Amino acid sequence: MSIDHKVSLTIQAINDLTELCAPLTEQQWKTTTDCPGWSVQDNISHLVGIENMLLGKPPTAHKSPKYDYIKNPIGEHNEHEIDARRSLTGSQVFAEWKATATERVHQLQTADAEYFAKPMMMPTGPGTLGDFLDIRILDLWIHDQDIRRALNISGNHGGPCAEHTIDRLIRTLPIVVGKRAATPEGESVLITISGAVQRTIYISVSEGRANIVAAAPANLLCAITMDSTEFTALATGRKQSTELNWTSTGDTALAQRIASQLNMMI
Repeated sequence: MSIDHKVSLTIQAINDLTELCAPLTEQQWKTTTDCPGWSVQDNISHLVGIENMLLGKPPTAHKSPKYDYIKNPIGEHNEHEIDARRSLTGSQVFAEWKATATERVHQLQTADAEYFAKPMMMPTGPGTLGDFLDIRILDLWIHDQDIRRALNISGNHGGPCAEHTIDRLIRTLPIVVGKRAATPEGESVLITISGAVQRTIYISVSEGRANIVAAAPANLLCAITMDSTEFTALATGRKQSTELNWTSTGDTALAQRIASQLNMMI
């Protein structure tokens, strides 16, 4: 994907979030989401912190309590920014988001190739600021969906940002099918994603390694079908497989193992 296209999708995801949150009431801002310990407001506080970092602004000096849902250093860093804003109203956090979003959009629209080529350490390993846009699109769209689920506001399930995010999540399916679910050597599974984003993924295990394959295998040990909204909720660890409606044929025990191990977020 070109830098220009990544910039376009990032700006679209930013604008979608701003439009979604503009009419929220204080009660809605304080509504609990599927992110452990986080309200709707906390989701936006998290995004403010990340985009401020990308703008070169210093992080908060505030230190969050060590909540039991914090699992790693990235989570700890995120929580400092969130907890620093918990005493604010939702409208105050949203005002900061709008200001930050305006600055960030300007930065993205005016940055040159040298900017996007700058090296940085990403959650997935070494990369560049241009590479990090792939993760920013995903993060912005996922939190858009977190807010919508919490407030029962349907929408934005499809389109380029959703497709980008789901395709990024699909890339780790071989780890789930092969290592986590222990699909036997020589066997294959089919995962069909339906709904707003539709994908057909065949995964085969060969020489101890699972890989996505282009052609349909002759035999399938199991086949799983789920809506793209369910796939997103499972793959991002927002829901458990027992909380959602999905179907399978063939080896039901293997299908259950795959669905229960779909969380790909750190």
